[in-house]
Amino acid sequence: MSAFNFFFEDIEFLLREKTRLRGWYLKMLSEEGRTAENLNFIFCSDSYLLKINKKYLNKNDYTDVIAFQYNLKSEPIAGDIYISIPRIKENAAIFKTSPSAELKRVMAHGILHLLGYKDKTKSEKKIIREKENYYLNKF
Repeated sequence: MSAFNFFFEDIEFLLREKTRLRGWYLKMLSEEGRTAENLNFIFCSDSYLLKINKKYLNKNDYTDVIAFQYNLKSEPIAGDIYISIPRIKENAAIFKTSPSAELKRVMAHGILHLLGYKDKTKSEKKIIREKENYYLNKF
């Protein structure tokens, strides 16, 4: 049984469509040939995620999402996906989309990282963006 959990750290935020989101994650994982053991989404503030970025990734930058994988790539996925709600709102304004659509994009991005997709090089970024768009169109 897959467990998808939602947590909120130092931020007030109402997540809508939890059941629909869980179904979407399951379909995404299934299409990628994977399952999930335990997947946690932690919604937080910029400062909370900045502390994690500094402590674990040695980066002093604001970011919208950080994903930590807790298993081998051959096993069902287990991991934490931290998402900054202020970054989501700012990105939505920059990219002229709704905060809800941007949140789904970032959630998909986090899952794709746990599936092994990277975004360090230009070609990796292209692939992960294509995957994001593909799965967003399936929501």
